[in-house]
Amino acid sequence: MAVGARPLVPSRLAPGGVAHGSRRTPTTRIGGFIALTKPRIIELLLITTVPTMVLAQQGWPRTSLVLVTLVGGTLAAGGANAINMVVDRDIDKLMPRTQGRPLVTGLVAPREALVFAIALEVIAFGVLWRWANLLAAVLALSATLFYVFVYTLWLKRTSTQNIVIGGAAGAMPVLVGWAAVQNNVAWAPVVLFAVMFLWTPPHFWALAIRYADDYRAANVPMLPAVATLEVTVRKMVLYTVVMVAATMVLWPVGHLGLLYGISAVVLGALFLWGTIDLGRAPTPQRSMRVFGYSITYVTLLFAAMTLDVLLRHVT
Repeated sequence: MAVGARPLVPSRLAPGGVAHGSRRTPTTRIGGFIALTKPRIIELLLITTVPTMVLAQQGWPRTSLVLVTLVGGTLAAGGANAINMVVDRDIDKLMPRTQGRPLVTGLVAPREALVFAIALEVIAFGVLWRWANLLAAVLALSATLFYVFVYTLWLKRTSTQNIVIGGAAGAMPVLVGWAAVQNNVAWAPVVLFAVMFLWTPPHFWALAIRYADDYRAANVPMLPAVATLEVTVRKMVLYTVVMVAATMVLWPVGHLGLLYGISAVVLGALFLWGTIDLGRAPTPQRSMRVFGYSITYVTLLFAAMTLDVLLRHVT
């Protein structure tokens, strides 16, 4: 811990010393391999892909292309997550939140997981290249390489900027979705990439506040585990402000209408209020509310963008 840093969340905030005990531990081999892909994270990535495809098409793209992009993106993200679990299996043993993962329990062997992950990446690249285009395939692969080599192997255990820089991997699906439709990268998806990149720190730090003790136990320098609450919340607010500004930039750049603009303002204001409120009265419940709202925020923001495009297309 940094000198003079006040613990963000005392150990009593993890009842019984077990964090996130509601997570299910897989008990079958099939369940173990599925768990390696971290399906809940993939769901969030896909939430941003389809709306970006709609924006790129300025209407609904070919359904077959949407399905291909979703399949390819799912396989690529699943492979990246599986490799992450292989690399992190030592620290996963130390954190109560992750002790039920299949490589920790021995349900799946590391070699099996690595072969499985590489197979997913190869299939993902082939699917996207064959039925979308090479650019989309390369972007998906680059997200995996960045997540594995930059975030997992380098930054996660060495820098408080781990999730900040590493968030670029989670922002890549918007570029993949746009490229699948347009076979290029334009300013609109770049702005969307910036939105997701800036969204990641306040989103993840809200969760990390709740599980700061886990990261301390594993000696992972996630910001809430090594900095004071004031520093963490101040940075969360800063990233949220810049993120909301980026959503405003998307309004003219993406040629979007009032539905998107009003939604971006209202949803962004609620996000900002939530982070500020967390600083006023920090509790694990409030941090998890911010975390939960951050997911709702992305879902509703991208839904508003989709509806804005589709409704104007119909009219």
